[in-house]
Amino acid sequence: MSLQESKTWYWQGFPILYQSAGEMGPPIVFVHGFGACWQHWEKNISFLGKSCRCYALDLIGFGGSAKPEPKVEIEYNFETWAAQILDFIKQIVGEPVFLVGNSIGAIVVLQAAVQEPELCKAVAILNCSLRLLHERKRASLPWYRQIGASFLQKILSNKTIGHLFFAQLAKPQVIRNILKQAYHREESITDELVELLYSPSQDSGAADVFLAFTGYSQGPLAEDLIPLLKRPLIILWGDKDPWEPIELGRSLANYPIVEKFIPLENVGHCPQDEAPELVNPLLLEWVTNH
Repeated sequence: MSLQESKTWYWQGFPILYQSAGEMGPPIVFVHGFGACWQHWEKNISFLGKSCRCYALDLIGFGGSAKPEPKVEIEYNFETWAAQILDFIKQIVGEPVFLVGNSIGAIVVLQAAVQEPELCKAVAILNCSLRLLHERKRASLPWYRQIGASFLQKILSNKTIGHLFFAQLAKPQVIRNILKQAYHREESITDELVELLYSPSQDSGAADVFLAFTGYSQGPLAEDLIPLLKRPLIILWGDKDPWEPIELGRSLANYPIVEKFIPLENVGHCPQDEAPELVNPLLLEWVTNH
């Protein structure tokens, strides 16, 4: 099925872009990772939309959604994004949903499911952000990484330096090189994908959102939220992820609420886009079982 142009929903007065696919079946809401957008799920909602009602949206601050000023107009944290997802379910979907998230989007859907479990049927997370630079995790890092992370955050807190740093990152070739780290299958890195990530980086406020999140070392960890879940959870993990190593991710499977931990062979950080032929049948089976 081909998808039409993005739709717009206003949340707290700010425009939020989203897309839907499918008119019948159980509802699923997909949440992207850092710096991404709803289109990162296009290969999934076009497939699953044949038997489910699928929704994918841009978190505020990312993609085509508004990028209000950090701390002045909004706080960029997991509580804010979870509140956005919960209001989207209430106002757009209108009934409890299956929640699916990738990377930091995995933390967002966990937070949403913990906050209002009655709006959630079950949760699936893909290559969940382990937040290795969180203030509670830094002690386990080598000393030079602890110092390096703190130093970088301090330097980037200077707005002028931070904006210069972001300007160096927000270039198509740099984005392509970053994707080459994240994706194991290089053929999945298309010009269209690079443009999807590059275009929002040129929006007014994009640099401030980036800097606000890179300076955010607090908030919930997956291991804080999973024990609080009241809904079943499955975990999918690309085994070639250089950012969120599967060896560390496997520890999340130890909680009783986790039904399955499914390794995806020769797949990187964004399985939904890199290997939809593996992810889509697993998600369809998961929804059908619940």
